[in-house]
Amino acid sequence: MIERPYWINQIRSSWQKRPIVWLAGVRRVGKTTLAQMLPNAVYMNCDLPSVVRRLENPEFFFQSQPPDAVIVLDEVHRLSDPSQTLKVASDAFPELRILATGPSTLTVTRKFKDTLTGRKMVLPLLPVLWTECEAAFNIRDLDRRLLHGGLPEVLLSATKDNFFFSEWMDSFYARDIQELFSIRDRTGFLNLLRLMLRQSGGLVDYSALSRECDVSRPTVKAYLEALSAACALYAIPPFYGGGRRELVRRPKVYGFDTGFVTFVRGYSDIRNEDRGVLWEHLVLDTLRIATGGEGLFYWRDKSGREVDFVVLRGQNVDAVECKINPERFQTESLSVFRALYHRGRNYLVCPGVAEPYNVRIGSLIVRITGCEHIMKDMEVVT
Repeated sequence: MIERPYWINQIRSSWQKRPIVWLAGVRRVGKTTLAQMLPNAVYMNCDLPSVVRRLENPEFFFQSQPPDAVIVLDEVHRLSDPSQTLKVASDAFPELRILATGPSTLTVTRKFKDTLTGRKMVLPLLPVLWTECEAAFNIRDLDRRLLHGGLPEVLLSATKDNFFFSEWMDSFYARDIQELFSIRDRTGFLNLLRLMLRQSGGLVDYSALSRECDVSRPTVKAYLEALSAACALYAIPPFYGGGRRELVRRPKVYGFDTGFVTFVRGYSDIRNEDRGVLWEHLVLDTLRIATGGEGLFYWRDKSGREVDFVVLRGQNVDAVECKINPERFQTESLSVFRALYHRGRNYLVCPGVAEPYNVRIGSLIVRITGCEHIMKDMEVVT
């Protein structure tokens, strides 16, 4: 079994703050495998009818466990009242440590009558991070990570199996979306998902999406909310501070995994022109983990000048640009941004940077770094 110490440490540190850790992520992202890495944990697979019956009386079940037990409730949303089960564990047995896994956040799914405010820590399990590829999976080929994506099964495959991706989409709709969100329009929903993956990293235009998917504008919004809650899409709002030419409303939306982006775009290999936007996805995953998703934006003005990511920390605003080759970095957009927002650091995140270093480009000081080091920098300041 491949060890993933980063995520195990994240779970343990989360337990120091709350008795319940909610491990959310799409199917096949590795939630079950990660849960089974916890030593001496009582593992309960809530997909099994026998487990569901055993948990019908959660008070009795938790009473039967040692007072300091670690209990995994895998696919806990399969229970008839999962929030009640978790609430009993937290309120009546606070010495227990619970890891509950599911395919979505808690706040918008009809299965959860209580979002367990103050009782849980939410930990989104993302596809394999670029920082994990070499250390845990012995993969150093960036193009392989971009093309195959970060679901462990396909990342470790020698060739990319397109049938896996089409089958995953069907299963995602049938087992997660229908059950949790009661969405019945399979064709319209999957058309929207494919369209969002195809234009991953772009700005959302609800009217255009409505026309292309042949569903109403309110339905598009509802489907996008479901996809975000189900961890299949991630939206980043624009950063603005009052400038009249800044974008203030339209979010940028990214697909959850580069393997699915390349699948719907029909890529059989990675061309030079493909790497930039796909690399942006890997940097975004790093920033999401480092910041917890708090204070994470993009910046763009009405002339189309853009900073890939912006991280707000107090009075400072860090700018993060993503490039495959640092020698091709153009500073025009960053210079315009810094003319408006003076306080903060400038990062250029590139693959293959073993040690970060600073360069002066015109009036700007830019730190050239890789994912591992920017994760450490952002964790320090958040």
